Amino acid sequence: MADPASNLSLEDLLPRRLKATVVAALCITVAGAGLAGCDSDSMDNWDPLAPATRKAEAAPISGPQKIEVAGRSVNVSCSGDVAEGEPVVVLLHGAGDGLDKLAALQKTLGEKNRVCSYDRLGSGASDQPEGPQSFSSTGKILTGVLDRVAGDNPVVLAGHSLGGLIAARYAPAHQDRVKGLVLMDATPPTMVEDITKTIPKSATGPAAELLAQNVAIFRGENPEKLVITDGKVRSAGDIPVEVIKHGQPYLAAVPTYGPRLEQAWTAGQRKWLAVSGSSKLSTAEKSGHYIYVDQPDVAVQAIRRVASQAAGER
Repeated sequence: MADPASNLSLEDLLPRRLKATVVAALCITVAGAGLAGCDSDSMDNWDPLAPATRKAEAAPISGPQKIEVAGRSVNVSCSGDVAEGEPVVVLLHGAGDGLDKLAALQKTLGEKNRVCSYDRLGSGASDQPEGPQSFSSTGKILTGVLDRVAGDNPVVLAGHSLGGLIAARYAPAHQDRVKGLVLMDATPPTMVEDITKTIPKSATGPAAELLAQNVAIFRGENPEKLVITDGKVRSAGDIPVEVIKHGQPYLAAVPTYGPRLEQAWTAGQRKWLAVSGSSKLSTAEKSGHYIYVDQPDVAVQAIRRVASQAAGER
């Protein structure tokens, strides 16, 4: 990759008003944004060392707290009370974000649900990863977090962008625990192919810079040290799943290739429907990439619907 000092700045690549959302969606940032990694082996052997027994600490977590998972310090936060028969909602942040970005959503959900969030390694106030991460290693940290915040209670995972990708990859191998999913403009399962096919190697100018930055991120050059390769969508059974895509076509702002990026992203959202026999796709018409910020009511209602359905199926 070329010397960053010689590259165009992100402000040169996109209009300032659209910069933040496009960065989050495509994981293009000078500050660092990450995508989770997977390969065919780790996809088939997700988290094989999950604890045989689950045990939550005696004192439930309230507000932010550091816990130890696999010898690493992980920052978590929980709100609300556990209601009998109701699942614990766990929020997963997007690339380059942390649980603080989800604070308002968590506060609202906590009025009726038990809800928790956490900073992945390399994000927020959690420890840095010791080395490169994959879906398998990221999944083991998630398992440890769920052991602590949910114990034997069922779980609904609600993920935004990268968090949605992680949630959808994690659920199929943990059907005994994950009883529902909400994927908010989740990173598509074919993200690498989508970008490399949409923006050819022959591209020049801003598009070429955008492609180079993404390829570097896919290789793990991001704060979470997560490496990504594409993977098939595996089934998590018939758990309730809501897939929500953005309605404001912000990706169209990318020069030359923007409209095709929008089409690829929409196709990627439809691919996530295969994660469950009880999934549905909707559009947040007034939202860019950050659906839970632009239209928080849409996110809250979807998460509560899935949590209610998950509780009813127990």
